[in-house]
Amino acid sequence: MEEDFTAAERDALYKAIFSRRDVRGQFRPDPVPDEVLTRILLAAHHAPSVGFMQPWNFIVVTDPQVKSRIHADFARANEEAEAMFDGERRSLYSRLKLEGIREAPVNLCITCDRERSGPVVLGRTHMPAMDLYSCVCAVQNLWLAARAEGLGVGWVSILHEDALKQALSIPERIVPIAYLCLGHVTHFEATPELETKGWRKRLPLEDLVFRDRWQGGR
Repeated sequence: MEEDFTAAERDALYKAIFSRRDVRGQFRPDPVPDEVLTRILLAAHHAPSVGFMQPWNFIVVTDPQVKSRIHADFARANEEAEAMFDGERRSLYSRLKLEGIREAPVNLCITCDRERSGPVVLGRTHMPAMDLYSCVCAVQNLWLAARAEGLGVGWVSILHEDALKQALSIPERIVPIAYLCLGHVTHFEATPELETKGWRKRLPLEDLVFRDRWQGGR
């Protein structure tokens, strides 16, 4: 394997990063070929993990009944979430499409087995959440690989964890990290949908970078 990236390879990586979107309403029903799904999962499996613990598992969901069960829980959780906002914020929230569970041909649940590497893990001795963060790296790898394959991904976090675990027969000790919708899409938005719909804007990088110590308020 070549150690250095060519200019074209470097540009392709940045293109995947900057054009990645959280997809909700643009999924097409076309199936995802097994070889493509395998490449994406392999990319996720090659994510960095503290202590090389590799605490993840990947549950591939294509059964419409399972999707419907999870979507029903989303509907309940989404109604609860909407009630947490007030006024115009609640009105805007009610108009947002926040999932593609039934439309996406593939759903994926990425989980964390916190016991896989034993009670003492290199790199997790003083920051016990590093196994959870490692699984999030797998999510990001998967998302960028999917974008490079021309596939959209949507992260559904408005779910009750207990209901999700029951629907997917996830053991008690296993932690669900991300429930993702995956598939071909009609298009990718030029900017994040929550930004175009007026929910939030991207923060300026210069406001987020400090030097040597925390600067500013709290």
